[in-house]
Amino acid sequence: MVQFQREEEIVPRKSKLSIDLVIPVFNEAGVVEQMHQRICNAIDALPYEFHFLYVNDGSSDGTSDSLAALAKRDRRVQVIELSRNFGHQAALTAGLDASHSDVVITMDSDGQHPPEMIGQMLDLVKQGYDIVQTQRLDEAQPSSFKKWTSSGFYKFINTISGTHIIPGAADFRALTRQAVDALKSMPEYHRFLRGMVAWIGFPMVILPYQPGERIGGISKYSVGKMIRLAMDAIFSFSLVPLYIGLSIGGLLLCLAVWEMIYVLFFWVTGQSSKLAPGWSSLMFIILIVGGMLMVLLGFIGVYVGYIFQEVKRRPVYLVKQKGEGSN
Repeated sequence: MVQFQREEEIVPRKSKLSIDLVIPVFNEAGVVEQMHQRICNAIDALPYEFHFLYVNDGSSDGTSDSLAALAKRDRRVQVIELSRNFGHQAALTAGLDASHSDVVITMDSDGQHPPEMIGQMLDLVKQGYDIVQTQRLDEAQPSSFKKWTSSGFYKFINTISGTHIIPGAADFRALTRQAVDALKSMPEYHRFLRGMVAWIGFPMVILPYQPGERIGGISKYSVGKMIRLAMDAIFSFSLVPLYIGLSIGGLLLCLAVWEMIYVLFFWVTGQSSKLAPGWSSLMFIILIVGGMLMVLLGFIGVYVGYIFQEVKRRPVYLVKQKGEGSN
């Protein structure tokens, strides 16, 4: 089932397209070869000109040798070697920056993004959509914990952010050259591509999919990496954490004013003797105010840290080597 995000006049595109397949790879020796063959089986019969852009994100196993062998066998393969592991979002960015074709399709190399859907994605592009965004079906989540955390994250980010991010959106998507150029014009250091794709606002179609079985290995997204990605999303697309601290600070100020009026009432009415020394209540208030100040300063510190990393203008990734396929 396909859900259309916009109802507007669609202008058909030309039938002959060149396609770049951007595939980040990290420690996938023995897996990437199988995935490449599976992709070839899915695309060889399609009437398009395909190119592979494999981005090796600082792999420490034999992935480099596997990709070099693929490039020798298949002239459509280009390998981009990053100098170290910069992360999945940076590797995707490196592939997008290196792409030149009419359409770019980003996908993972572990087999969970089914290449058999590429033809359907390109059909939707030809109908005039600049973005074909796949959406992982809820029942396809591998565990109840990941399903619960994913659902909670998307509800939270869509509540606090002005940019609606599709729940279950994957980094398996097709982008036209116009959409890719729009993303390339956003050079921010902390990247959350799912939010950035939604933010540019180009005509989009949502394509649900059932993920395939992982060909081999384990997920490279640890809990720590998922938390960092969630923080990038929250602090890059919302100022609500600062507003939360400001609101709680205002509430505490109101309570302090109420307490002052309460104490003054006893003094004005000559009942000051009824005011018992309140060491415990005083300490309670001090701890609450101090704690909230620390939380608010923490929020501010995170934003300042993000700003600091942005103003340094360090590159999102560094390319060590580019290899072309043989002619």
